[in-house]
Parts: sequence; C-alpha cells; structure tokens
Amino acid sequence: MNSLSQQAFIDWADQYLLNELSDVDRTRFEHFCAENSSYAAQFEAHKDFLATMKQADARKQFKQQLIDVAKNNTPIVEEPSFVKTKIIPLWEKLRLNAAMAAAIAILSAFGTLWFSGYYKTLKKASSDYSALRRDMNNVKRNVNAHNAAIKNINNPSKANESLHYGATGFMLTKDGYVVTNYHVINGSDSIFLQNHKGEVFKAQAIFTNPEKDLAILHINDSSFAPVKNVPYTFKKNDSDLGEEIYTIGFPRDEAVYGQGYLSSATGYAGDTLAYQISIPVNPGNSGGPVLDNKGNVIGIISGKQKGIDGAAFAIKTKALLETLNSIPAEVLKGNIVLNNKNNISTLSRPDQIKKLQDYIYIVKVY
Repeated sequence: MNSLSQQAFIDWADQYLLNELSDVDRTRFEHFCAENSSYAAQFEAHKDFLATMKQADARKQFKQQLIDVAKNNTPIVEEPSFVKTKIIPLWEKLRLNAAMAAAIAILSAFGTLWFSGYYKTLKKASSDYSALRRDMNNVKRNVNAHNAAIKNINNPSKANESLHYGATGFMLTKDGYVVTNYHVINGSDSIFLQNHKGEVFKAQAIFTNPEKDLAILHINDSSFAPVKNVPYTFKKNDSDLGEEIYTIGFPRDEAVYGQGYLSSATGYAGDTLAYQISIPVNPGNSGGPVLDNKGNVIGIISGKQKGIDGAAFAIKTKALLETLNSIPAEVLKGNIVLNNKNNISTLSRPDQIKKLQDYIYIVKVY
C-alpha cells in the first residue's frame, strides 16, 4: 500500500486512535507511517486537530452545564398580562451567552488549527509537494560490494538488511555533527553516512525538528577521525532574489552538482522558513547544502513541486541555527561550534567543489 486518498487515510487513522484495529493492523498502520513521512505528518496533524476539537467540546459541555444549573435554580415569576416587560430572564441570557461562547470556542479551535499550520500540513502532505529522499529498494546494487564497503561499521549485521532510503547530509562541525532532513531519517532503525571515498560510518540522530524538517546527526563510529575545519560558513541573513546558488547532493551513488538561482524569498505555500530555488533536483538531493557564489551555506534542500521543472525548496539557514540553539545541552557530545571563517570564498567553482566533497555524505537509512 504505497498511496491512499486523504479520506481513506484519515478513516484508517481514526480506527487506530479509537483502538478499533487488531494488533496486526495496528502494527501495519505504524509501519506504514514510518515508511511514509507525508502520511506520518498528516497523522500527527490529525491527532492535534482531534485534541483541539475535544477541548472545544469540553468547553461547550461546561457552558451547557451552566445553562442547566441556571435554568433549574431561576424562580419562575408569573408576569401580569397587562405588563409588557423588557427584562430578559437570566437563563435566556445564559443561553445566549452559551451559544455565543460555543461559537467562539469553535472559531477559536479552527483559528488555532489555522495558525498552528494544521491545514498547511494537510495540504503539504497530500498535494503536489514532493520530498526528495531516494527509495533505495528500487535501486539495483551489488550486495557483495556493499557488504565490503561497510566492513568497518560497528554493527556488521546491518550489511545484510534492506536499505530503505538514501539522501544527502553535510557536516556542521569537524567532530562529526551532520545535518539532513527529518523526513529522510524518520522511522529509521539505523543510519549510516558514506563519503565520496566510499568510507561508511555509523551515525545516530541526536535531535530532530519535524516542524522545520531538520535532523541533527552525530557520527558515533570508532573508525571516524575528525576532519579539518569545515571550509564554509552559515549565512545568518536572508539571501537576495536572483542570487546565483549551487548544490551538491546524491540523487545517485555519485555526487551530482547543480546550479541555479534563488527564485522566491518564501518556500512552498508561502513558508517563510524556506526559499524557492530554481535548481534541478531529484530524489536523493534532500538534505544537501545550498551555497552562494562565495561558498556560504544559505539553505538545505528539502523538496520540490511536482510537475514544475526547477521549482525546488530549501530550508533557510536561519531555521537551522534556531534548531541548533534549541538542542538540550545534555544530548550533545560537547558544544556545536560552527565555523566562522570561509576558506573557499576566493576559489573558482571547481576548486570549491573539490574542497566541499570531503564534508558531504550519502545518508543511508535502514
């Protein structure tokens, strides 16, 4: 089951939340969400929606209880027929107030959903937005060569398991911190990073930010030796429309270069934490760096719009910096100190790429 209509998935999710599924079907549902990040995002948004509506219903019931109490305790006064009163009975006031409160509660609920991005998430999950991780189950490979390539991994048994997804990640620091997209590693059992020399290292996700679609990894492999300081810096300010940019990623098992320009200051559906960029990207480019002419990282490839050539999206480095600042100190293996000196700004583009290749990895998710 690779694709479901939105309504069919919501019905299935409701059965899961209401415990109407058998143990086998519950496991099947969880496995489906783990392998389909867009549906997983839709499920989380649907849970938030139901929780908000439950709160609104509770408020409505409370208002109704007030009405009932007031109605049962308000004395009934027989009104003389010749007196045309202008006094509204208390319970009528309460009924009107309760009706208004219920309406406000419902509007508040939907307002909360709107501002929290629920409808935007549903739109992104079921529309023409396409995440760019590569489904490796459809890629033929030489199993023996693959087993040999990962002989230094701490857990050799992973060599015989099925590789689910492939994408791109790049180094934040010389001591093994790497960033990629959350949708790349969501639902993973284990994660490995492969450099352009064919060396493979085991990594773990130490922090994720599903809202910004970012995952921070750390290489925890004894065979990994810290590299030289990363040669690029991370741009804090927004870049300009029309600015020339480029990326390096792994839509296949070799690094692929792409160049273009920044085409919009906002991303998909007006997302202010992302850019729209005009660069040819494909499944596997997710998590790759977007750099300006001087070699400053300005964003991270995240997806593209289906059916439109060159309409890709990149998460701004501002969102990355905010994510890094939100990581609890106890989960870090030392501080994440980003490089503040650009060592490739004066190099030609080919020389920049040569320097960058040591710091960009294939992310392999099992």
